Amino acid sequence: MGIRVVAANQNEAHFYDIAKAAEPLIAVGRLEDPTARMHDRDLKSDRPSIVFDHAPPSSGRRGGVGHHGTGGERSPRKHAAEMFAARVAQELEQARRAHQFSRLVIMAGPPFLGMLRAALPEALERTVVAEVPKDLLGKNEATLRAHVPPEAFHTL
Repeated sequence: MGIRVVAANQNEAHFYDIAKAAEPLIAVGRLEDPTARMHDRDLKSDRPSIVFDHAPPSSGRRGGVGHHGTGGERSPRKHAAEMFAARVAQELEQARRAHQFSRLVIMAGPPFLGMLRAALPEALERTVVAEVPKDLLGKNEATLRAHVPPEAFHTL
């Protein structure tokens, strides 16, 4: 068993294997999220709810009550990215259980790297030997290989 390298962003993830330090990466799969390129307005069904304030208005006007939307911080795009991170983690966990790799290197931009980290089950988290906080998806395999840190190969 060798190292599984995943290069991912919120749109797609590419999986590679590497057995020894001097070998090239071998592509073993990919996942895509078709909803990741959609706009927020396309991902949700309607506008946020409106909530009316219970405090009396400060202007002294009778019957006037303030109101505001309840959209919150959780955008549909962020939710879709979190769901995709969970799919990537699930794919990696299945491969780990099938003994396809013993070590994991994750390459993703900082926001998506955090989502992936949060989605990893504990057993899979223990296999992570390196995290590269860069969005390298779309780079050639030689560039990806150059970002695999040498310490990932220790005790292979």
